[in-house]
Amino acid sequence: MLAYLYLLIAVAIRFLLALGLLPFSFNFTPVGAALLFFGARSDRRRMWIPVLALAASDVALNRFVYGYPFTADLLLTWAWYAGIVLMGGWLKENDRPLRVAGAALATSVTFFLVSNFAVWAVWNMYPKNAAGLLQSYVAALPFFRQTVASDLLFSVLFFGLPLLLAAQRRWRTAGASRTAA
Repeated sequence: MLAYLYLLIAVAIRFLLALGLLPFSFNFTPVGAALLFFGARSDRRRMWIPVLALAASDVALNRFVYGYPFTADLLLTWAWYAGIVLMGGWLKENDRPLRVAGAALATSVTFFLVSNFAVWAVWNMYPKNAAGLLQSYVAALPFFRQTVASDLLFSVLFFGLPLLLAAQRRWRTAGASRTAA
């Protein structure tokens, strides 16, 4: 259930950012963390749910907010969504903090590589050669820091909150049994 809530939060934040209703940059979102958590806590047969939800939000944002046409770079982004859900599945049996942090960092790096390659390949912003590809990556470096920060922060929050709630329940239960005795 929590995986669906995190997914809804991620979609809502994307819209709020696009509409200028949040003070963060466009790439400071919980999308990567929500995908990782969904993959770690949901059945693999349901991985289409976050991919479809985020793909639909991409289409809506591009069509009605940004005014961008539908282009092939969206398909690469959607494939990336599926890949991150699958990566989250690797955390299903072992979601220790270091593994979650590593997965969050891998989420940031892969998004940087995939999305900027897609911009270079699809749009006419850079020359279609190795120098142009390098140019697209260099131009995106200032945004990468925010992506890493948001993926790490939201992954810690999303994976840590259930642990914190469980610890609080155990603490309350232990306190109640001590007072009853």
